[in-house]
Amino acid sequence: MSVIRPATRHDVPAILRMIHELAHYEKEPDAVRNSPELLDQALFGDNPSVFAVMAEDDAGDVQGFALWFLNYSTWEGVHGIYLEDLYVSPEARGDGHGKALLQHLAATAVENGYARVEWSVLDWNEPSINFYRRLGARPMDGWSTFRLTGEALDMFGRAASLPAPARG
Repeated sequence: MSVIRPATRHDVPAILRMIHELAHYEKEPDAVRNSPELLDQALFGDNPSVFAVMAEDDAGDVQGFALWFLNYSTWEGVHGIYLEDLYVSPEARGDGHGKALLQHLAATAVENGYARVEWSVLDWNEPSINFYRRLGARPMDGWSTFRLTGEALDMFGRAASLPAPARG
């Protein structure tokens, strides 16, 4: 059985550890630049814009997490949930924690009148793709994810002419 609860500041080290485990699984072990301070600020700062829920087993041990934020559909005219990370420890996979985390997010969306829950999955991650399909999720055929990051983001952003700040 999985118990889903909101993350607390106490969970930040466990979340960060699982983020590193996820990066390793996704073959990007050196890509994580996040820190306990950055994660704490994002989740629990003055204006949090990122949210997390934890999956625990019957003994109260953390087995996974989901980290998400709101997006907005201009077509639907309402928010949705974008699931940034869903992770369950390898030894706990198959115990229902992933399903419970996603079901919690679906219930959150329904309760708040959000139009959707969406996320990305790597093309080669067949176990996850099959899991998501069994839950009723479908891929967005015909769509590709684009990302502007690193040096390309820096160069492109620096080339913009931003308006001067308003003076009071």
